[in-house]
Amino acid sequence: MDRVLLILPSATYRAPDFLAAARGLGVTVTVASERRAALSEAMGERALTLRLSDPAVAAEQIAERARETPFAAVVGVDDQGVMAAALGAERLGLSHNPPGAVARTRDKAAMRRALAKAGVPQPRFAVLPSGADVAAVARAVGLPCVIKPLGLSGSRGVIRVNDAEQAYPTVERVRGIVAVAQRSPEAPLLLESYLPGSEVALEGLLRGGRLEVLAVFDKPDPLEGPYFEETLYVTPSQLPGGVLAEVEAVTARAAQALGLREGPVHAELRVDGERVSVVELAARSIGGLCSRALQFGAGVSLEQVILRHALGLPLEDLARDSTASGVMMIPIPGAGVLRAVEGQQEARAVDGIRGLEITIARGRPVVPLPEGDRYLGFMFARAASADAVERSLRAAHARLRIRIEPPAPEPVGAR
Repeated sequence: MDRVLLILPSATYRAPDFLAAARGLGVTVTVASERRAALSEAMGERALTLRLSDPAVAAEQIAERARETPFAAVVGVDDQGVMAAALGAERLGLSHNPPGAVARTRDKAAMRRALAKAGVPQPRFAVLPSGADVAAVARAVGLPCVIKPLGLSGSRGVIRVNDAEQAYPTVERVRGIVAVAQRSPEAPLLLESYLPGSEVALEGLLRGGRLEVLAVFDKPDPLEGPYFEETLYVTPSQLPGGVLAEVEAVTARAAQALGLREGPVHAELRVDGERVSVVELAARSIGGLCSRALQFGAGVSLEQVILRHALGLPLEDLARDSTASGVMMIPIPGAGVLRAVEGQQEARAVDGIRGLEITIARGRPVVPLPEGDRYLGFMFARAASADAVERSLRAAHARLRIRIEPPAPEPVGAR
């Protein structure tokens, strides 16, 4: 029986869906993570602890385990594991993306340089080293501009500034977010010109360097800043056919420019009239629980598509289910401690709603973007049209009552 190594970082939401997909395919799984979380402990000898912070070491650990238990595929589920997956698969002679290409997707400056060299439409950009004249760089890039860390994901630390005076304090704030993420606060940042227009997300699969588009999501809520918290994803896209074709063509050019050849890609693009520009491109599938908004063929999940491709199994029907669908990433309205999410039963009763999952436990601290790194939960809908999906998600969200209280003050003298 084929065995797949699934690299599931401890913070991922996606373990249950990938494990269910593997069971559905009759595939044996070894789970790898950076620490022995509860999931890994439950899998006993089928668990592998990897040093994901050092992908080269992780690749050696994968190769060592493979000498005892051969793998037919290595799949990195989220950003933290894609480099280890590429290097590990390369060591084992398995289907993989070139590690250098994957590295470019994990470094926003390297990505921008590769796209610029290939002439792929994207924002103007500059790398901001520590100690640089922030206002001067911002003026050179063009205002308004967007300041972002090179290595964080999910819009964490991404902030728009409208004038040069805002630039310096914003850079200091972003560096503070980087430090909390346990990265060097002195690392370079990226400044990009702000791109007007709407935003879409493309979910695709590369096979031998050729992009197959699985879905294009519209993002109905405007993403204009100062922060870029994503909320609604709805498919099929309502863009005109010619613009959709350009979205697909620009994504394919971007993947080629980065050197990606195999496996899932998730692209974020800005659409301004007929002009399409690349915001990001990741060598992984859509994050969080958002993949539950997608079905292919006879109820095939996105995770099954990814595993089938990695294992070289047939992929006969990649057509998305024709029913419109969507997901809401439930935003965190403020910082504090989550006390309750009330109204869940009423939200689930809204016509078209197919699921609601709160992913932060009561009593846990919550932090909104740009400092935060997660959403309150996910809500899913299916309907006859994209407009109906959007209405269902908004109506259900309006029924939720989110109670967040300030954290208890520290006792006097605690420090």
